[in-house]
Amino acid sequence: MRIEADRDKCAGLGMCEAMAPDFFEVDEEGTVLVLVEQPGEEHRQDLEAAVVSCPVLALKLRD
Repeated sequence: MRIEADRDKCAGLGMCEAMAPDFFEVDEEGTVLVLVEQPGEEHRQDLEAAVVSCPVLALKLRD
């Protein structure tokens, strides 16, 4: 599994960081940083929740 973030779409609201702080961080410029690009499968549920919480649809999980 791989996390993809569209930094151009990101509004910096931080929902992803709130849901999965080990994997996402909003930087000083107000855009998302992916901290772990290829997380283990055991994190899928938390990551799916973070992806769905993004109001601008800037995040995706790829298998």
